[in-house]
Amino acid sequence: MSDAEDGSGGEDKEVGIRAVAKRAGVSTATVSRALNTPGAVRPALRARIAEAIAAIGYIPDASARALSSRRTRTIGAIVPTVDNAMFAKGLQALQSYLSTQDYLLLLATNEYDLDVELKQVRNLVSRGVDGLILRGDARHPDVRALLDSKPVPFVNVGVYEPDKPYPSVGIDNFAAGERITRHLVELGHRAVGVLSALQRNNDRAQARIGGVMQVLETAGCRPPEDWVVEVAYQLDDARQAARTLLTRADRPTALVCGNDVIAYGVIVEAKRLGLAVPGDLSVVGFDDLEWSRHLQPSLTTIHIPIDEIWVRAGRYLVEHLSGTIPAVRHREIGFSLVVRESTAPPPERSREVS
Repeated sequence: MSDAEDGSGGEDKEVGIRAVAKRAGVSTATVSRALNTPGAVRPALRARIAEAIAAIGYIPDASARALSSRRTRTIGAIVPTVDNAMFAKGLQALQSYLSTQDYLLLLATNEYDLDVELKQVRNLVSRGVDGLILRGDARHPDVRALLDSKPVPFVNVGVYEPDKPYPSVGIDNFAAGERITRHLVELGHRAVGVLSALQRNNDRAQARIGGVMQVLETAGCRPPEDWVVEVAYQLDDARQAARTLLTRADRPTALVCGNDVIAYGVIVEAKRLGLAVPGDLSVVGFDDLEWSRHLQPSLTTIHIPIDEIWVRAGRYLVEHLSGTIPAVRHREIGFSLVVRESTAPPPERSREVS
């Protein structure tokens, strides 16, 4: 066993894996197995070794562990931005799960830019991550080629696409768009506008809007082109877009928003313009962020179990890396419509016109 693997740096070999083994009453090989392949060591013995590690303050040498196990016990995740409560929530759940499996999470962002994502994938792979979690399935072709050529398992999170060859964990975004729109149509709305999240390189937003349009077309009320606006994930941008639509003489009676933050901006601007929500305008969102139930009025939205989605993605990789073939390659996570105070039938005048 080398000094590096011993964790002592050659200066004080007693303060290292030998000290842990001595305190726990096991061999250094057993300590090594507990650190590198914990599943091969009985839980009670792992606990005893963990107590010894904590007692002497031993910090395993990550590079030595990587050399001996050919694993760095790191998972890389690339998300468009951290300026999004849904991503932050999902990443926190993922990190909590990975820590229970003795994995470290490395995070990168791509700002919905496929060239940037390609660079980040290369960076993470070059740093020896054991697996990757990627948002959606909008990819640079070179990313696909790279991952096909490297033994780095990955999973697409936030989408459920069983017809594609790459593993996925998420909701059916098209169906979610259909469900939230049917709620408005069932209430009697026919003048429905759409404030979508930015759709460039965002297959989730594209699918949601596809579902929205499908229902509106079936109901015979496809909105005019200038009633469909893409909005950045910012309250100011949402308010500006809402102001443009709501100051029209032929304003919509309902707005489908691509996420809850956009919906918040719409509600704030509607109130500033003197419109009652939902008396004059119904508003719906996606995600069911914590603030959605505390707003006045509270927001009707699609609840997405984001914690479960990200933990399931992490579990898929951990199982794959442990040599266990995951039982399900594509996992659909259910969503639900949460009806709150921001939706109601359209104003009487609107119903008379229709």
